[in-house]
Amino acid sequence: MADLPTEYWLRGPVEAVPALLQPAAHALLQARDEIKRAVIGFPVDKLWDKPGGVASVAFHLQHLAGVINRLLTYARGTALSQEQLNYLKEEGIQKDGISIVSLLRYFDKQVDDALTQIKQTDPALLTETRTVGRKQIPTTVIGLIFHAAEHTMRHTGQLLVTIAVLKNSAYDKG
Repeated sequence: MADLPTEYWLRGPVEAVPALLQPAAHALLQARDEIKRAVIGFPVDKLWDKPGGVASVAFHLQHLAGVINRLLTYARGTALSQEQLNYLKEEGIQKDGISIVSLLRYFDKQVDDALTQIKQTDPALLTETRTVGRKQIPTTVIGLIFHAAEHTMRHTGQLLVTIAVLKNSAYDKG
């Protein structure tokens, strides 16, 4: 078995990230690393395939970027913009011109933006109340940041399985 790079949580603190937010930073960096390794050699013609009816690789990449963007917007105490709402509606809709490269580029930007925001988050504000969505469901800054990282890792796992199925076996396109 080839030596895999040490997982981010074992590499020590991420520079300038508050101690309580280190796990979120580690998870986002780990997700980015695993996704970039997984898409090497991925067949472009399978980007929108749904083996067994599960979500496509394209959907996961769109959703990962979108959820990070939306949750960290809420963490800043800001409502979603019309552009963000439009992006949400279009997640998973097949369009010409969408490529793995463009999806990864946007995901990378969202991870970079999230890390910048995490580094600038005052630990004294972590328990401050924030609200989510039209229903204004209450949560906290740390809850939103943690959920952005946790949700990212959840979809990363699903994405990695979908990629493996599409790369390595015959399947029903669903």
